[in-house]
This record gives sequence, C-alpha cells and structure tokens, in this order.
Amino acid sequence: MKGRVDGERGKTMRQLVWGTGESAGAEGFDRAEVIPLREEAEEPRPARGVRRTGRLLVACGLALVPWLYVLATSLPATATAAHWPVAWVGLDALEALGLIATGLLAARGDRRHALAAAATAALLVVDAWFDTTTAAPGGDFATAVAMALGAELPLAALCGRLALRALSRHA
Repeated sequence: MKGRVDGERGKTMRQLVWGTGESAGAEGFDRAEVIPLREEAEEPRPARGVRRTGRLLVACGLALVPWLYVLATSLPATATAAHWPVAWVGLDALEALGLIATGLLAARGDRRHALAAAATAALLVVDAWFDTTTAAPGGDFATAVAMALGAELPLAALCGRLALRALSRHA
C-alpha cells in the first residue's frame, strides 16, 4: 500500500511505503518505511501570461523615470484645481470604504481582507503625503502633520501588517 503524507509548509514531502519485512526482528510483519520524495518544495513557475505582464509592468515603471524628471522641472509651484473638494472627499470616501471592508472581512475571517487592507494602506499613505505636501504653511501644515502622524500613517501600518500577516500565513 502506498500513500502520501504532506508535512507543514517548507518541510520535505514524504511517501509512506508498506512492505513485507525482510529485516531482523520483523519476520512475518509488515513494516513502514518513509522515503523522501524530494528535498525542497519548488516554487511553482508563474504562467507565461503572468510573466509577460510582470515584464510589461516593469517596463512601464522604468518608462516613468524620465517622465518624473520632466514633471519635476516643468510643473508650476502652485496650481488651482477646478474640482478640489471632489478630489479630497473622494479620496477620504475610498479610505472609509477600505477601512470598513477590511474590518468586515477580517471580522468574518475572510482571507480577502488582505487585499482590502493592502489597498487601504496605500490610500492612507497617499492621503498623508498629499495632505502634508499641499497644506499651507502654519496651522494648516501642523494639522496635516498631526493627522498624518496621529491617524493616517498608524492606520496604514495596521492595514499593512494585517495584509502581510494574512499573505504570509496563507502562502
């Protein structure tokens, strides 16, 4: 009889083989022998489409590097946005939805909370960045820094920790 016994992640996979005992002291009895199937579990290779997509994303990221220089040298120091309130309310609404979704999914034990947590962490960091970099000097800047350090960045760290813990646990 042959069977397979899977160990924990990262452990050697083994095969359990039953045979008749020919060794001393095992006359007439079956004995079990554990034979390693392979020493290390290999990482599965991503599908060709995933590899192509990965290379495309790297190329797009590298193509943005020269564009960053163009922006840094050509954008005006100040600008007026036509829909300024809509932009900020929209960003904060997305953060609220992300926090609610992450909380509900985590409370239910749904593994997808890792995705919501990662997206929410990114939104919170972006909010802290834009709050502090667009604030007027003085009281507005102090308020932006206080919000970033007291709320947005700690929540981003919490969400990031949730996402990483869930991903490492289920990998």
